[in-house]
Amino acid sequence: MLEPAVQPSPLGAWWLAIRPKTLTVSVAPLLVGHAVAWAQTGKFLWQPALVALLAALLIQIGTNLHNDVGDFERGSDTPDRLGPPRVTAMGWLPPAAVRRAAWLALALAFNFGIYLAYHGGWPIVVIGLASLLAAWAYTGGPWPIAYTPLGELFVVLFFGLAAVGGSYYLQTLSISPAALLAGAMLGLFAAAVITVNNYRDLATDARAGRRTLAVVVGRQATQWVYAAELLLPLLLLPCLALAMGRGLWLVVLPLLLLPPALRLLQRFRRAPAGPVFNQILASTARLQFVYALLLALAIVV
Repeated sequence: MLEPAVQPSPLGAWWLAIRPKTLTVSVAPLLVGHAVAWAQTGKFLWQPALVALLAALLIQIGTNLHNDVGDFERGSDTPDRLGPPRVTAMGWLPPAAVRRAAWLALALAFNFGIYLAYHGGWPIVVIGLASLLAAWAYTGGPWPIAYTPLGELFVVLFFGLAAVGGSYYLQTLSISPAALLAGAMLGLFAAAVITVNNYRDLATDARAGRRTLAVVVGRQATQWVYAAELLLPLLLLPCLALAMGRGLWLVVLPLLLLPPALRLLQRFRRAPAGPVFNQILASTARLQFVYALLLALAIVV
C-alpha cells in the first residue's frame, strides 16, 4: 500500500518530488572523477567541476520528475505500491506541472552543458546529449528503460562510467583506464539503489506489466545481483590501486565499509518484502556516497 501521508505544503510536495535522498547518487561519481584527475595531474579546475555538478543534479532531478509523472500516467503507481508516496499519484501536484518542471530541469542542464561542451569539446557534447536523452527515456517514450531489465545497466553507464569518466575528462581533456574502472565501481554501487527499488516493487511491477530485472530473474537471483553490486566495488579496490600506481592506503580506507555493506546485504536478504525496503534504499544510497567520499580521500592523500 502507499504509505499513509499527510498532504504536504506545495513547497514540501516539490521537495518530495525531486527525491532528495537519492541525489547523492549523482554527486558521488563526480567526486571520484575529479579526485582521480587531481591525483594524476596535480591540477583542479573548479569552474567546470561546479558546472558539471549543477548539470548532474539537474539531470537527476529531471529524471526523478519524469519518473513521478510517467509512472502515474502509465498506471504503475497503484494503491498497493510499497514505496514512498509519489506526488502525482497522490494528487499533491498536477501532472502537467510536474512534467513542465522536469523539462525545465533538463533545459537548465542543457544550458550548463553548453559551457561544458565549450570547455571539453565533442566528447562532452556526446556525453551530455546522451545523458539528457536517457533522462527522458528512463520512463518516457515508447520503450521506457525503467520498464525493462536494463535499468541497472543504464545506471552503471550514466551514473558510473559517463559521470566519472566525464568528470575526469573535464579536468584533463583525456581519459584513463583508472577513471573508467573507478566509474564502473561507482556505477555498480549506484545500480544497487535501483535494485532495491525494483526488488521492493517486484510484485506490483509484475502486475503492472513492468519487466524490470527483478521481475525477470526473481527474488533469489536479485539478491545475488544486489550482493555483487555492493561487494564488487570493494573487491576491485586492489585493481584500482594498481591502475593508479597507488599504495595500500587506497584499498584500506574504503574497505572500512565492508562490515556495514555486509550488514546491509544481510538485511536485504532477510527482510520481508514491504516498506522496510524504503529504509534499505536510503541506506544503500548513503553507503554509496560514503564509499565515494572515502575513495576520493584515499586517492588524493
